[in-house]
Amino acid sequence: MELAQSFVEQPLYKRLKLADWLYALLVLVAAVQAWRLYNPYMDGYEQAILAGSAIGLVALGWFWKAWRWFFPLSACVALLGISLYHGELARGQTAFWLKFLLSSQSAIMWMCTLFFLATLVYWAGLLTRSAMLSRMGSGLTWAAAVMGAAGLFVRWYESYLIGSDVGHIPVSNLYEVFILFTLITALMYLYYEARFATRQAGAFVLLVISAAVGFILWYSFDRQAHEIQPLIPALQSWWMKIHVPANFVGYGAFAMSAMLGVAELLVLKGVLKDRLPSAEVLDEMMYKAISIGFLFFTIATILGAMWAADAWGGYWSWDPKETWALIVWLNYAAWLHIRLVKGWRGKPLAWWAVIGLLVTTFAFLGVNMYLTGLHSYGGL
Repeated sequence: MELAQSFVEQPLYKRLKLADWLYALLVLVAAVQAWRLYNPYMDGYEQAILAGSAIGLVALGWFWKAWRWFFPLSACVALLGISLYHGELARGQTAFWLKFLLSSQSAIMWMCTLFFLATLVYWAGLLTRSAMLSRMGSGLTWAAAVMGAAGLFVRWYESYLIGSDVGHIPVSNLYEVFILFTLITALMYLYYEARFATRQAGAFVLLVISAAVGFILWYSFDRQAHEIQPLIPALQSWWMKIHVPANFVGYGAFAMSAMLGVAELLVLKGVLKDRLPSAEVLDEMMYKAISIGFLFFTIATILGAMWAADAWGGYWSWDPKETWALIVWLNYAAWLHIRLVKGWRGKPLAWWAVIGLLVTTFAFLGVNMYLTGLHSYGGL
């Protein structure tokens, strides 16, 4: 007890190991190199985003040790793909390694395949109580996340190969944000999987990721959405670089919490009770996910209001997208209030989390499909 207390009381710099400082140095060097190469094309806001991103990446690596190898590995895979282009976009269809593995579309298709395989393996591990298959499910999920992150980085570079006026961060349309959604949801789950020392819940969380993968595949082959398009004027803003990622941390967390809610409801009914984590563990994971999702969704909503004021002259206009974002925010604010103040646990909140995903899905997709407003550029 005294040893643990002394560890907690130690200042942060004393708890950091050599690996932590080496990781921080790596991120710093990469940030300085990015600034050196692209500073002429960046305004003050984008320079601030670069500095903030570097600080955030260092903090994340210090907080979550797995990130210290995941992010550098994803970056190395992306840089390998970028180096094979030799400045010519056409090589994506002729160079072997680009065509079949490292171009953005190839990497994303590998991501989709690996997520599907991870879902199947997680379920096989759950139903057979195989620890080895569950570990394989985790490994496949990590591999899918690496390919997804690398694919987004390479897509960012490819957009600039088309033209300097076309290049943009790949979070501008449904195809790109669905990839971001699968990536964020998977990484959040892998963090909580390690924290709570349970892999069985992966069978459920990967279901919602696989559903998103199905949409990505349909959107790619039916609508040719993987083709990079110039940004429409409404999205030509540095606000997009921070608003959209923050939003999708919220969406990913809410989706994960809903699938944990499904698992908890099954456990409470006695279904797969001897294979899944206890209802209490699932409930705690669900609470943690909604808490972090609510935090980031709040930040994203504030950033969206500031973007609206910059673009349209007002912080709030009761546009359908804004209205439904407020509904989502109020829904999870009420969920957290009921749990923290009233002390609710178990079945009611699990059902609430599941229904909350339906509300969030309509705010994300339904508004774009069925309602019109200032955000109509995000439609299918």
